[in-house]
Order: sequence, then C-alpha cells, then structure tokens
Amino acid sequence: MIEFPKPTVEQFFRTYAINTFDVSADEERLVFSTNLDGKMNLWAMDLPDTYPYLFAHQNESCSFIKFDPKGRYVLAGFDKDGDENHHIYAIPYAGGIPQKVITGEEEDKFFFTDLSDDGERIYYITSADNPSFMNTRLRNLKNDTDTLLNIGEESATELAAVSKSEDAFVYIRSFANTYVIGFLKTGDKVYNLTPDPETVHVTSEPVFIDDKTVYFLTNFNSEYSYIAKFDIEEQAFSEVLSVENESIEQLKFNKQQNALYFITKNGVSEGLYRYDLKGENLEKLPAPVDIIFQLKVTQAGNLYVLGTSDKLPGNIFQSEDGLNWKQLTNNRVLGVASDDMVEPDVVSYQSFDGMEIEALLYKAKPENDNGYTIFWPHGGPQAAQRKAFFSMFQCFLNRGYTIFAPNFRGSTGYGASFARMVEQDWGEGPRLDCTAGIEWLFENGITDRDKLFLVGGSYGGYMALLLHGRHSDYFKACVDIFGPSDLFTFVNSVPDHWKPIMERWLGNPDRDRERFIKDSPVTYLDGMTKPMLVIQGAHDPRVVKEESDNIVAKLQEKGRDVEYLVLEDEGHGFSKKENEIKVYKRMLDFLEKHQ
Repeated sequence: MIEFPKPTVEQFFRTYAINTFDVSADEERLVFSTNLDGKMNLWAMDLPDTYPYLFAHQNESCSFIKFDPKGRYVLAGFDKDGDENHHIYAIPYAGGIPQKVITGEEEDKFFFTDLSDDGERIYYITSADNPSFMNTRLRNLKNDTDTLLNIGEESATELAAVSKSEDAFVYIRSFANTYVIGFLKTGDKVYNLTPDPETVHVTSEPVFIDDKTVYFLTNFNSEYSYIAKFDIEEQAFSEVLSVENESIEQLKFNKQQNALYFITKNGVSEGLYRYDLKGENLEKLPAPVDIIFQLKVTQAGNLYVLGTSDKLPGNIFQSEDGLNWKQLTNNRVLGVASDDMVEPDVVSYQSFDGMEIEALLYKAKPENDNGYTIFWPHGGPQAAQRKAFFSMFQCFLNRGYTIFAPNFRGSTGYGASFARMVEQDWGEGPRLDCTAGIEWLFENGITDRDKLFLVGGSYGGYMALLLHGRHSDYFKACVDIFGPSDLFTFVNSVPDHWKPIMERWLGNPDRDRERFIKDSPVTYLDGMTKPMLVIQGAHDPRVVKEESDNIVAKLQEKGRDVEYLVLEDEGHGFSKKENEIKVYKRMLDFLEKHQ
C-alpha cells in the first residue's frame, strides 16, 4: 500500500485567518477579510452560494468591513505592513480596488465607528491633531465636508454608539484596560452612564434601543460584566441582566424581535445567549464553536458568527433561529482530520500564595510524543488562553510536543479583581504563577526537568525573556516573539493613544524605578544562558523592533547562542502566509536542534 509521511509544517499553516466580516442588508452578499491568497485581502460569497471570490485586492490587514445600507459601496480599514495605522477606504459594491475615503499622514490612525442609515455620513475617530486622546469626526459623503464632533481629553476617547436620530452619542474613555468609563453627549449636555465614574470599572458595547434608551455592558460594582440601561430622559442607571460568574460581551440588539444577543466568557469557555426584553426571557443558544470572535444580528433576526474551536480553524456560520447552524466557510487543516488533532485538558493548580490558576494542557498523542513540553505564557497580559484553534499548537503537537498554557493572574475571564492583579506588577505575581505551573508539570509527571522549552509572544515574549533570565535552569531553550525586553524603553515607545493608560497598567518609570529594574528582562542578561531564538516584526507599533534589537545585541556581546529573525513586512503578528510558515518552520528547527 502507499504510505504517506507525517503532515508537514506547511499543511497546518495552510489554514487561513478570517479576521472580520459583514453581510449586506439583503443578506445576499458576505464579505470577509482573509489571507486566502497568501496575503490579507477581502473575499466575498454571494449567498446562498458559498464559493468565495476575490472582492478587493489590497494585500494588507483589515480592521473593519461595513456595507452601505443602500448597496452602493463597502467601507473597509487597511493598514500598511502591520503598522496598525488604519485608513478608511471605499470599494464598489461589485468589488474592485479600494479607494481612499478618509486618510491623512502615514502615521495617522482612523477608526471607523458608525455609518448613517442612508449611507451618507461616516462617524470615525482619528489620532490626527490629537494622537494621545483621539478626536471624533463626521464625514459627509454627499457634500464632502468634515466636522469635528468631540476632542478627546484626559485619556483615549472613542465614539462607541450613535442614536438613530444622530443627535445623541456615547463615548468611552480608557484609563486602563480595567478602567473604562462611558458618557453620553446630546447637545450641550453630558451624562455619565454609570453612577460613579471615579469607581474603577469598565463600560463597553453601548447600543441605542431607541433615541431615549441606551443598553450597555459594565462591571460597575461587580466582578463580572452585566447588561445595564441608561434612561436619557430620567438620567437613570439600572441593572438589567447578569449571568452568574460569567462576563457578558459583544452585546447586539434586534429591533424586530426586541431581543438582545450576547456572548459570555467564563475562563477558557464561552456561551451564546438571547434575551427577550419584553418577556424578560433568557435563552442559552447552542453555539457552533467554542469561541466567538464576532457576532452579527441582521435586521431579519438571522445570526452570523465568526469563531473557532480547539480543532477547528476560524469559520463563519449562519443561523435563522439561533438553534440550527450552517457553516458558510470551509476553513480546515490541509489533509489533517479532526481526530488527528488534540483537544486540551482544562486543569488547575495552586500558585505560590494559594491562588488557584487554571490552565490548558495539550498532550501530544502517544504515537507522536517526543517527550518534550513547551511552556507557553500567553500575550495580553489582560487576555487568556482559551479553547480556540491555534495552528502553532496543533502543528507542534503533531511533532510530539506537549503544550502547557496557564492563565496566570491578570488573565481575563476570571473576574475584574483577577484581571487587575497584573497592573503595576508585570514581573512578580504572574512570573511566580508561571514557575508554580512549571513545578506542577514536574510533580505530576507531565514532563521531565530536562525536557522543557519556553515559547511566548508579546507579553508572553516578555515573560519568556524574564523566566529565561531568572529561572534558566528550568529550560532547554527559549523562543521570544516580539516581547518587551526593557520596561523603561517599552513604556515610552508604545503607540501614543496607549500612553495615557501606561501609568495604571505598567507604572511610572521614575516613581517605580526599582520595580522597573527588577521586572525588566534586560536586568537578567547574566542568567540568559540557554539558546534563544528571537522573532520580530520590523513595523511592530506595540513592541517596537528596538526592544528585540537591544536584547539580541547585548546577548551577542556576551557570546550567547542567539538567533534573530526580523520580518521586514510585518507588525505585531503574521498577516502574510509565507511569513507565518517561515517563522514556525524556523521555530521547529530551533527546538529540534536543542533537544
């Protein structure tokens, strides 16, 4: 019989990213952003036909897609080689080459907020003239005028919702990821959505039910986000609905059904719900995937979701009733069946102070197991490793590596207090959660002490560097993917609209000088004795290239074994398929070399 070799690295990375989508008002066309042809472009399907075709060619990452309600054009936001300076373009309804609509200097950012019902007015936010706090503007497409609506103050301020009459606006202002206030402006009047904006809490996802009522999500005086309401006429805040021990996200409203749809997050899992406002009836719906990145509810009440599961790459699904789902895209791993992939075990362990830490443990199948384990601290840090498909994980599992991914303190999905624990403590509590997880791996016989690798990206790259410097005896080798190496330089090099949150998120380099020194990986160069691979995007706006240049140069001066891969046309991630394949082939070669 014919025998086939193990799946190649390339097979796992021939899955494709689907980043965002929109559906036309008549639901006859679906447009989505994907790297189906190797680079990020817009592709479309004319429903019910699900054969995709190229819709707009730009070769760049897309931040949003929005159909004109009258079917004349499609709006989209594109950046340049991962710089995240998205500008707003229009594309003919039939598809074609994107045409600039709202743009400026190369370094300016433009974030789309809303489009009027007649498709003639675009509400957007821009860093132009106010890079730290952001301004809100209105572009009238009919007469090509542009009006300033709001000047951001104190911290980054974003327009989040516009009433149907377009005379009331909800803004959110971010002081940290865990401290985001919401306020409503109508005429010369301003109202806070929650009773006390000085209380640390988050406000998000506002939706106008009518011109006098705003529903939104908040964790005001709560560990978990719930649905609240603000009555404009009464200037009154009230709680509407909560789901016990779960945070509500992605709030959507359907006027015809008078119903709210939303996602809930609880640790590594999510749920999908519908809430009837009139009957106050809550119904949990059977989601087609474990993790939902984007939820859309059409005027007709049909649901569309973009999501993923452990063994299923990102795909778009459609449902007419929220109960039965049709998969519209067929994004899969090339030549690899679901049964040949790994679903993680959800485990927990006690950290240094007795706190319970949840983690995902992906065990390599016995026929593949090479005896080695990868310790993976996730990015964020206020994010989490969830039950989502990750090409790198399934590929490395197929090559025999077990993977352990802890949701250390600071991770989301475990309550507001837990998420805040990383603020002004990037390198102590989370690091010790990681070392406790490593010891748990040894104590439970998951891996041997001489067979552990360390790999992380973004904040996970920072943690990989810090763990390497302070606990190198644990590891065979280390891979850092665009991780900050020096907190003193990092705090001043982030995008301008991030800078107002850095005080609460990371701290003040003058006041907290000793802690910045203690928590900076570059402090521990003498401890970084194991082989290292560093990967960096040249255009990364979040963790600039100098962060990796710096630590690589210092380690090379000491004669350490350091490999450095710079991607000249990428930012904070890999948008181009060939780059992604190149990176992970290099990582696999590196790990195999150091077994």
